[in-house]
Amino acid sequence: MAAKIETVTIGKRRIELSHLDKLLYPGKKFTKAKVIDYYIRIAPYLLPHLKNRPVTLKRYPEGVFGEFFYEKEAPAFTPQWVKTFPVPRRERMGEAIRYIVINDLPTLVWLANLANLEIHPFLHRVPRRNRPTAMVFDCDPGEGADVLSCARVALNLRDVLQELHLDSYAKVSGSKGLQVYVPLNSAVSYEQTSAFGKAIAELLEQREPNLIVSQMPKRLRTKKVFIDWSQNAEFKTTVGVYSLRAKTHRPYVSVPVEWDELAEALKKKNAKQLFFSPEEAIARAEELGDLFEPVLKQVQKLPGAVRQFFELSERHKQKSVAARKPYIPKRNPETPAEAKPVAVQRSKQGSRRRFVIHKHNARGPQYEFRLELHGILKSWSIPKGFPFKKGEKRLAMSTEDQPIEYLDFEGIIPKGQFGGIVMVWDIGTYELIEGNYFKGLLHFYLKGMKLKGEWTIQRLPGEKIEKGSPDKWQLIKTDKNTRPASKNPADKSALSNRTMSQIARAEKLGT
Repeated sequence: MAAKIETVTIGKRRIELSHLDKLLYPGKKFTKAKVIDYYIRIAPYLLPHLKNRPVTLKRYPEGVFGEFFYEKEAPAFTPQWVKTFPVPRRERMGEAIRYIVINDLPTLVWLANLANLEIHPFLHRVPRRNRPTAMVFDCDPGEGADVLSCARVALNLRDVLQELHLDSYAKVSGSKGLQVYVPLNSAVSYEQTSAFGKAIAELLEQREPNLIVSQMPKRLRTKKVFIDWSQNAEFKTTVGVYSLRAKTHRPYVSVPVEWDELAEALKKKNAKQLFFSPEEAIARAEELGDLFEPVLKQVQKLPGAVRQFFELSERHKQKSVAARKPYIPKRNPETPAEAKPVAVQRSKQGSRRRFVIHKHNARGPQYEFRLELHGILKSWSIPKGFPFKKGEKRLAMSTEDQPIEYLDFEGIIPKGQFGGIVMVWDIGTYELIEGNYFKGLLHFYLKGMKLKGEWTIQRLPGEKIEKGSPDKWQLIKTDKNTRPASKNPADKSALSNRTMSQIARAEKLGT
């Protein structure tokens, strides 16, 4: 059965919602519809904290017990009306990462429909990438510690910051830890907040070495709380206030809490007081307002002595850089030219994987569709080729899995091995929108050298995976009509621009 699609209108945007009855949190029978409803209801409190902040997404297409992935790059199927902002890569190589910016309700709902459960924003607003509006101390409990241990540390943090005339605000993470935020909203850099955060964490470790650790290695954290000061970096994101969490079988929310609430939970030794369901998060916001609003508006400056230290350090660093003789590497003309990059590379993050469509002359022309999944190429034979019109369907017979190395194979397969000429008809990347291969449904977006658009492949009803026998699937054109994006004719290779006869001739000649 094809996915049931419901269209909603939010403002000027029409958004298609699918699989609304899918269980994303089985423990509370919390469906995708409930996830979307939560984000709609909490939006008045959440959206101000996301405005103009690029976000890292954390998507769970099959729910909290299924495969998940962090997604920085906006998916290729992102609507044009969704705001994005390019952020340079840390390596300073390659194209910038195009992050999504959640500035309105339609974007929030569109992402919730993609089963994006968690939202992780940066501490800065674009375009000022090196000016955090706040700093954060992420209290992360090691083995043998819990959220109450983090509450003790947070209260200690608050006291130290007060000594420096800095107000701070806490929120539970929705998991085992919590975060303490210090609003700044003033001229400050990540270099300053990161170093200041590290100094505060080390000071607290000195004061309470049996409870607090300021260093990264997990072996040091047993029965202690790690104060992660490193979150104050230009390239780091932290789970956002009012975001859902996907750490357990039931939904909890990262919620702002008052200092008295932390003290009371500690006094009663009741960790349950520091976990909030979506319904409780909404009720708190409606009753108490946004307890995190000061993080957006309160103006504070780092202590004067700290600022002066960094100003001197920065001037010294600039002088040192200016004094260095620039090194310009020169290429040895006798060195062979560098190898060309692989035509199609898998993304190191997010849902982007590779695909190939082979055209195969065996017992007649047919197409073989292969998706990179779990370290192999899952494959289907599609005798009549890809569907191009919306709603059009094609029979797809599952075939033997192939190794990844077969992705860009082009040539002649010997007789007796389903022999014949093989052409790379199209090749590129795909992004999973939703679905699971083992459940018999994959909805994906292809970005190839010829094809671009959405398709769904699903196992036909009654078909089961049986070793050694092909399963019948159906390939369906899901979104609007499409046509090959390349001017390369359909009977030529997407890689080599050769016809089948040219490939065969070259193989026979050994060229």
